[in-house]
Parts: sequence; structure tokens; C-alpha cells
Amino acid sequence: MNNINCLIVEGNITRQPEFRTTPHGFPVCKIPIAVNHFYKKSASGEYEKEVSYFDVETFGKLAEICAKHSHKGRGMSVIGRIKQNRWKTEEGRNASRVTIIAEKVEFKQHFAKSDASENEERAAESESAAQDEIALALSAQTAEADLSEDFAF
Repeated sequence: MNNINCLIVEGNITRQPEFRTTPHGFPVCKIPIAVNHFYKKSASGEYEKEVSYFDVETFGKLAEICAKHSHKGRGMSVIGRIKQNRWKTEEGRNASRVTIIAEKVEFKQHFAKSDASENEERAAESESAAQDEIALALSAQTAEADLSEDFAF
């Protein structure tokens, strides 16, 4: 039985995503994001900013879409799960890295500072196209999963 491992995170892309394919030709896109958290210090009453950095990995058609529509500075929301990779270093010490495996991605509109109205229209069109592509990819994955369940022995 699987335990619950579900995460929702929203942040900004910190650098260009890395797109690659596995030796078997399966697409993978790794997207680094920063998540800001603000809190009030009790002693001084001033607000502090805390930044956490995460690597988000997407696979298959979702990886292709993310590689196409992701760029540094763009905001994104991710629904996924946490995965911890563990290994031994050359010195024999234990090491680990936590990544977020995305199951659903939503891009936020990105506005440039100049010519805001034209950029808003372009961003809205780009946002709509990206969300449509993601929805189609997710529905195709769901249909494949439903078919595999129907024919499971």
C-alpha cells in the first residue's frame, strides 16, 4: 500500500530548464525553482524573507511542454510528489538529494516592464496555449492509465 506523498508548491524559475532524453528516448525536463516565504520576527516585528530552492522534474509529453514554455523568471505552480535519491560518495559518505516529481504544472503569466498591454495579450495567449497543451497531455496519460487498468490481468 502506498502512503500519501503529495505536494503543492508555487515559485519562480531560477534558470533555464535542462531538457534531455534518456538512452531509451524518454523526455525529461529539470526545472529549478525558488519559493519565497515571508514571516514576522516576534522580537523586532520586522518581516523576514526565507527562500527555498527545489528541482522539479517532469517526464514524457509534460517534459516537452515545460521545455517549450519555461524560462528564467516565470512563475509556476506544481502538484507532485517528493522523491529522495540516495547514494554513497567516493569518500564513502552517505549523500541525498530531494526532488519534486511533477504530475501537474501550471504556468503563471510573465510580464515585461515595457509595453505592458501588448505583453499582457501575448502572455495570456502563451499561457492559454501552454495550459491547453498540458491539459491534452494529462488527458492522454489518464486515458492510457485507464486502458492499462481495463486490460490488467
